[in-house]
Amino acid sequence: MVAKTHTYANGAQYVGEWKDNLRHGQGTLTYRSGDQYVGEFKDDRKHGQGTATFIEGDQYVGEFKDGDQHGQGTMTYANGDQYVGEWKDHARNGQGNYIYADGEQYVGEFKNGKQNGPGTYTYANGDQYVGEFKNDLFHGQGTLTYADGDQLEGIWEEDEFLYESNVK
Repeated sequence: MVAKTHTYANGAQYVGEWKDNLRHGQGTLTYRSGDQYVGEFKDDRKHGQGTATFIEGDQYVGEFKDGDQHGQGTMTYANGDQYVGEWKDHARNGQGNYIYADGEQYVGEFKNGKQNGPGTYTYANGDQYVGEFKNDLFHGQGTLTYADGDQLEGIWEEDEFLYESNVK
């Protein structure tokens, strides 16, 4: 592998290793916008471990595959939110933990970047929902336990409580 610097016509610059005239190995790609990727390349694409830092303040540290965030990774957002978990094709997919800047937290399953499947959402005031989610909403069987101990257990649809499934 050969290390060199290349500046592209669009203003981006790559400094790093090359193989067969393709980015391959360790390198740094800085875009004209100011966004930057530091990490591994394979066959001219981000692939392996890396850090992507975006001009608006977001930062992703983790695995890449074929140019996309894919595998285990942590995204820290400029607003203070943070996601730690699985990624697929540049979106939150699989098990993850999303911590909001205001102290709220979701731990559970993600699909296409949204809360989907079983999970637990904990509010800053201590209320907690444990159950099924669909497109970031309570949907299916679930229990909402309020900080004072009161509970709503039953079937939910798009964040609305429909009916109790277990009467205690």
